[in-house]
Amino acid sequence: MSCRMQQRARSSWRLALTCMALAMLFWREICAQIRYSVSEEQREGAVVGNLAKDLGLDPRTLKERGFRIVSTSGDSLFTVNQNDGILSVNGKIDREVVCERISSCNINLKIALENPLEIHYVSIEIMDVNDHAPTFPEKQKLLEIWESALPGARYQLQAARDPDGGVNSVQQYKLSHNDHFRIEVKDRGEDRKMPFLILQKPLDRETSRKHKLVLTALDGGRPPKSGTMEIIVDVLDVNDNMPVFTQEVYSVTLKENVPVGTTVIQVNATDMDDGPNGEVFYSFGKDIDSRLTKLFDLNSITGEMTVIGQIDFEEMNSFEIDIQASDKGSVPLTSDKSITIKIIDVNDNVPEIEVTSFSSAVPEDCKTGTTVALISVCDSDSGVNGKVLCYITEDTPFRLMASSQDNIYALVTASSLDRESVPRYDITLLAKDAGQPPLSSVKTITVQVSDVNDNSPQFSLSPYAFYVFENNIAGKLLFSVSASDRDLDDNAVVKYSIWRDSGDENKYTSFININSENGEIYGLKGFDFETIKMFQFHVLATDTGSPSLSSNVTVNVFILDQNDNVPVILSPVSANGSAEGVEEIPRNVNAGHLVTKVRAYDADIGYNGWLLFSLQEVSEHSLFALDRYTGQIRTLRSFTETDEAQHKLVILVKDNGNVSLSATATVIVKVVEPKEAFAASDVKNAEKDEEENNVTFYLIITLGSVSVLFVISIIVLIVMQCSKSTDYSSKYLQDTNYDGTLCHSIQYRSGDKRYMLVGPRMSIGSTIAPGSNRNTLVIPDRRRRDSGEVRNVMLDAYFCL
Repeated sequence: MSCRMQQRARSSWRLALTCMALAMLFWREICAQIRYSVSEEQREGAVVGNLAKDLGLDPRTLKERGFRIVSTSGDSLFTVNQNDGILSVNGKIDREVVCERISSCNINLKIALENPLEIHYVSIEIMDVNDHAPTFPEKQKLLEIWESALPGARYQLQAARDPDGGVNSVQQYKLSHNDHFRIEVKDRGEDRKMPFLILQKPLDRETSRKHKLVLTALDGGRPPKSGTMEIIVDVLDVNDNMPVFTQEVYSVTLKENVPVGTTVIQVNATDMDDGPNGEVFYSFGKDIDSRLTKLFDLNSITGEMTVIGQIDFEEMNSFEIDIQASDKGSVPLTSDKSITIKIIDVNDNVPEIEVTSFSSAVPEDCKTGTTVALISVCDSDSGVNGKVLCYITEDTPFRLMASSQDNIYALVTASSLDRESVPRYDITLLAKDAGQPPLSSVKTITVQVSDVNDNSPQFSLSPYAFYVFENNIAGKLLFSVSASDRDLDDNAVVKYSIWRDSGDENKYTSFININSENGEIYGLKGFDFETIKMFQFHVLATDTGSPSLSSNVTVNVFILDQNDNVPVILSPVSANGSAEGVEEIPRNVNAGHLVTKVRAYDADIGYNGWLLFSLQEVSEHSLFALDRYTGQIRTLRSFTETDEAQHKLVILVKDNGNVSLSATATVIVKVVEPKEAFAASDVKNAEKDEEENNVTFYLIITLGSVSVLFVISIIVLIVMQCSKSTDYSSKYLQDTNYDGTLCHSIQYRSGDKRYMLVGPRMSIGSTIAPGSNRNTLVIPDRRRRDSGEVRNVMLDAYFCL
C-alpha cells in the first residue's frame, strides 16, 4: 500500500480524491513489501532473490518499463538485472561496516517501474557471520595491589570488544589457573559483559612480588573465537622495616676555614623494604641549632654532609649534629644518629692594627720626638700565631717606639718637618704575626703637617721693569706686581704697600698708589716724558701671619714718549716771533738754487720727533721745490721776465706720530735784480750765520741731554744688577753678555717696509705696534737716499730710556 497516499488521505479527503483521480487517469501504482536475507561476506554477484518472480512481473517487459532501483540506504551494495529481474550482491558486504554497533542490520530498497508506474519496497537483512575475534583495549594490564589487601577485594578490568553481534559477540571470560585470583562477569546489557578480578587469597610480597595472569574472552560462534590479555599484578610492599645506619658511631675532624663544598662525612642507612618503603632520605634532627644549618648541608639522597659556611675555630671548636634517616613509606619510619665534628685550629687570623689616639695634624715646627699617635696591634690566634711585630714600611720622618705593654706602640717624629716640602705623610704600618706561614696586615694613616708662618712673600720678578706711556690718565691702572707665599691660610695672605720716605730719590712715589689686596698700581697724575724719563720705587709685600713676614722689590718705571709736542719753527722767524721770513734772490739764478732752509725741531723722540716738510701753499708750482726731509727750498727753473717779482710759500712741518702734529712757516721770496741781490745777500748771510750758530747751540744742548740720560740709565741698571742676589735669575735679562743698559736702535726692514725700535730683550723679528706697551714702532716706508741730516740723525742714533 502507498504510505504517502494514506497519510495524505488522512490529512485531507479532498487531496486524496484528487490523487486517486489522477492515478486512475494516468497510471496504476502497485505497492508491495518483499523481504530477503543474505549473509555478509558473500562474493560479488551472489543472488539475493528473483524480484520479477516474487513480484509477479513479466521478465520480458522489465527493460521496456524501466525496471530499476530508485532509492536505497545501500544502493551501491546491490544491483538488479533488467533482463531477468534477479537482485544480486554488488561487491563484498561487511555487516560491521554497514551496520556498525546495530544488532539488526536491514537495508531498504525502492524498486520502480514506469508505464504504468509501480513502486515496490524490498527489505534485505544482512545476516552476521562470526568473522571477528574478541579483542581487549590493552594487550597488558598492570595492577598494583598492597600485600595487606583483604580477600574479596574487587578490581575492575576493561571488557573485550567483538564487532559481531548476537551470539557471535563476547559471551564469557576465563582466567588462567592461579591460587590467589578468580574472575567474575557482570552483564551490562547490549552484549556487554564486564569482567572483575576477585582476590580470594592474601598476597605475600616476600613470597612472590609479581603474579602473571591471562584473561581470555570467548564469543558464541561455532567454533568460538577468542582474545587474550595479560594481567600483571605487582604486590606492593607494606612499610614494616625502619632504616638502619651502617655505623654505630660517626666522628670526624675538620680544619677551620676549609673551602665551601668540602665533604665532612657521608652517612649510609639501609631499609629491608622495597619501593618507597625502602628508599631512604636523610635530614638534620628536629632540634638542630639554626646556626649549624648555615655552616653545613646534608644531601638528602646521598647522605653526604658538606661545608656551606665559614668554619671558625675561635667561635666554636667542636660540633655535635643529630641526623635522621627516614624511608618514604606512607607512614615513614625513622632512625636517629649523632655526628661529632672536631675543629682543628689553623693560623687564619691576620693581625689587627688599631689607632687608639691620633693627632691628624702636626705643626711643622714641632720638636723631634713629638708623639703623633698611639698604635695597638692584636691577633685572635693564640701562641706564636698571636705574637705580632709592627713597623713602618717606608722612609719617613717618623718612627715607632714600643711601650712597656705588649703590642702597644707610639708613633713619634724622628726629624724636623717642612710643610712646604711635604704637606702630608701617608704612613704605612705593617703588622706581621709569627705563625707558619706568617700573616700580616697593613694600615695607612695620614698625618697632615700644619702650617706655621716661616716663609716670607716672594715676588714673581725682581726687579720689575714697566713701560708706561706719558700723558696717562690719572687714577687708571698702570701695571701690577704679584707676590706669593708658600704658607697657608692667613700666613699666605699678602698685603701690598709702597715704601715711602722723605728722600729725594723717592719723590715720584707720591705720583702712584697701590691696591693692598691685589698689587695693582695706579697713577695719581699723568707723566711727562719730556720732564722725566724713568723713576723707581719699592713695593713691600707683607703676609698676615703672626708674626708677619715681608719682602720688598724694586720697580723701575720707564716713561714712553707720545706725540704730544707740536713742531717748533726755528727758521724763518720774524722780529715779532712769528714763523715768517723774507728771502731775496737775484733774477738770474739757475735751477737748483738754494733759496732758504726751513729749520724746525720737535721735543718728542722717535717717530714722534721725525719731521717732514711739505708745500701747503705756493704761488707758482713750477718755480720752487721743497725737500720733504731737509726743509730746503730750491728753484726748479730760471726766472723769466714774465714771472712775478714776489712769491709766497707756506710750508707745513708735520711729525710722524700716530696722530701727527704740525706747524706752518711762511716764506716770502722776492726776485730782485742782481746788484740789489748782492747787497742783500751780504746782510742775509750774516743773519743766516747767526741763525745757524743758534741751531748748532740747540743741537749741542739736545745731544748733551740725551747723552747724560744715557749714562745715568747705564749707571742705574749696573747698580741694580750688582744689588741683585746671586741666586736670582731674571726672567727678562737672560743674555749673559748683556751689560744692563736698556738702549734701543731704529732699524729699517726692507722686507716689511717699516722702521723698528729694537731693544736688548727683543728678537730681530719682533715688532711692536705704535701705541702698545712694547717697544716696536711701525711707520710707512719713506726712505730716500738723500734724506738729509735730520733723517740720518734719527736712523743712526741710539737712544736710552
